[in-house]
Amino acid sequence: MENTVEKTPVTLLGLGAMGTALARTWLAAGHPLTVWNRTRVRAAALTAEGAGVADTAAEAVAANALIVVCLLDDTSVDDVLAGIDLADRDLVNLTTSTPAQARARAEWARERGARYLDGGVMAVPPMIGVPEAGGYVFYSGSRELFERHRETLVVPAGTTYVGEDAGFAALHDVALLSAMYGMFAGAAHAFALIRKEDIDPAALAPLLADWLVAMAPAVHRTADQLRSGDYTKGVVSNLAMQVAGTPTFLSTAEQQGVSPELLNPYFELMRRRLADGRGEEDLTGVIDLLVR
Repeated sequence: MENTVEKTPVTLLGLGAMGTALARTWLAAGHPLTVWNRTRVRAAALTAEGAGVADTAAEAVAANALIVVCLLDDTSVDDVLAGIDLADRDLVNLTTSTPAQARARAEWARERGARYLDGGVMAVPPMIGVPEAGGYVFYSGSRELFERHRETLVVPAGTTYVGEDAGFAALHDVALLSAMYGMFAGAAHAFALIRKEDIDPAALAPLLADWLVAMAPAVHRTADQLRSGDYTKGVVSNLAMQVAGTPTFLSTAEQQGVSPELLNPYFELMRRRLADGRGEEDLTGVIDLLVR
């Protein structure tokens, strides 16, 4: 039988790589889509796929109740939406921002009569519209708004709602990406150690990937220790033992002609925690040293 269920119309502001991927996914799913982009040629390219192209951002906002914003930065959101009537609009902001910017934007939207939802995209453009790729978006702000548009928002990527505080999506986004960069830093040091040796990086890569996967569950122990306040709970290798092993890492780096600058900050935190008499703890205590 023919599907006669009407799909929610969407207005999308911003057609960079991510915005274009979002647009094509909604169009493919049958959602009426109005788009606007500062550089009009990017918007025109979507007309063949069924998108309506607005001449101005104001025209695009007026076209539909659900407005999705995917721009360069928070300043761009200010510039694009300045002076536009947002009354009774559902504003979903997928522009990368800080938690403070997201909270301020939620208040800004409320003052203009709009309902607000902030998003943190945990995907790159090729993952959009490909469920098996595992991409998803953190959402925070109005739960009622999230539930109202859940079926539309889930079309491009999975959805994970993280709270009424509008800043929580951005905070979760940056927290996960910060851990990612820490992992990249460790991988960079590992590859640097073998760089001058007769060792194929492609041979090390699967060993490294498997090791990182094996170590990943340690984050659950860290979370459990933070929740309980007992940093000695379930310790496998205590802080004193791990600090005692750090000279080997630093000596190896020196012998291989590799800078220890990616390791030293973390090792210094470990030494400071040990100096405070916390040798029986896990590594969790370094988190308290980071929090000001």
